[in-house]
Amino acid sequence: MDFRFQLLSRSAGARRGVIRTPHGAVQTPAFLPVGTQGTVKALTPRALRETGVQMVLGNTYHLYLRPGPEVIEQAGGLHRWMGWEGPILTDSGGFQVFSLSSLRTLSEEGVEFRSHIDGSKHFLTPEKVIALQAAFGSDILMVLDECPDPGKDRLYLEKSLELTTRWARRSREAHRRLTGQRPLGALFGIVQGGLYAELRRRSVEQLLELDFPGYAIGGLSVGEKKEEFERTLALTAPLLPEERPRYLMGVGTPGDFLLAVGLGIDLFDCVMPTRAARNAAVFTPAGRVSIRRAEFKSDPRPLDETCDCYTCRHFSRAYIRHLFVAREILGAVLATVHNVRFFARWMARIRQSIEEDRFERFCAEQRNRWSAFTDNEEGAPPD
Repeated sequence: MDFRFQLLSRSAGARRGVIRTPHGAVQTPAFLPVGTQGTVKALTPRALRETGVQMVLGNTYHLYLRPGPEVIEQAGGLHRWMGWEGPILTDSGGFQVFSLSSLRTLSEEGVEFRSHIDGSKHFLTPEKVIALQAAFGSDILMVLDECPDPGKDRLYLEKSLELTTRWARRSREAHRRLTGQRPLGALFGIVQGGLYAELRRRSVEQLLELDFPGYAIGGLSVGEKKEEFERTLALTAPLLPEERPRYLMGVGTPGDFLLAVGLGIDLFDCVMPTRAARNAAVFTPAGRVSIRRAEFKSDPRPLDETCDCYTCRHFSRAYIRHLFVAREILGAVLATVHNVRFFARWMARIRQSIEEDRFERFCAEQRNRWSAFTDNEEGAPPD
């Protein structure tokens, strides 16, 4: 498959670019809503497009278990099966090595999972994960990696890193073999190494030898302290090649985006806007607000008077509060439309600030509002 990344402009350390895939272009920096099971919860593909979403994320582990690769391949691939015409990135299942640690066993060959659905056993190897993503027709594929608990000791993290590198090499070889048989999306390597600067540098050096079309930073936003997250990201991002897209996995908040974009990150994914919406939390220029609060009982204003989403154009805070209090499913739908649109607009504003070479000023204007906001969403169950 044709895959290209082009840098268009810079402002301080931030980058404005475009990723071109067979299913369309992605203007970067960009946020990917999470569609773990082949759907972004509460949104139709049409609603997703109307929010300004460019690319969505699916998960190989979960789609492998249900409905299975045969069903998706027979349907013509994941795009056709879920009715989404834009680009799709699929995670390899490496995060489930972390989040489902009580249900899996690691070995040199791969990882054995006991299904969280019915307890059945399944074995995923780096080669099998590539074959699964090929069956899905993903535009961007991820290597199988171990996402370790950052609280593990250095010796464990060092061994984990070496295993991840060996799996990355096997993934790269499997991808090259399959490329000769069918069109494949671009394969990204994943940097690990816990919170140790030396291990992060070693991981980058080893992955660069494999010459991936893009690189992801994994193993962050998994329970570490905010200062540890920021320090590790700041030392890792600049080590990645300028001419390749950089993807920060499982992040995050509007404030995280400002920090990471300033370090040259191009892609993000997180369940935050969709999960928050289902819990009656909406994003506004004033920050994150619980719409269940009694003060909104008779409030005729939209969730955000500056927002152009379907929800804000048609419904009041009072009505949306009523839906949540009455436990009507429409409340989650309307809040999700708004939150995903908020994140899309936020990234568009970041891109514009880079184009106009005023990213630092934009950060200064916005950082105080979001710097104290933290929410470790990646450690939660899948969206």
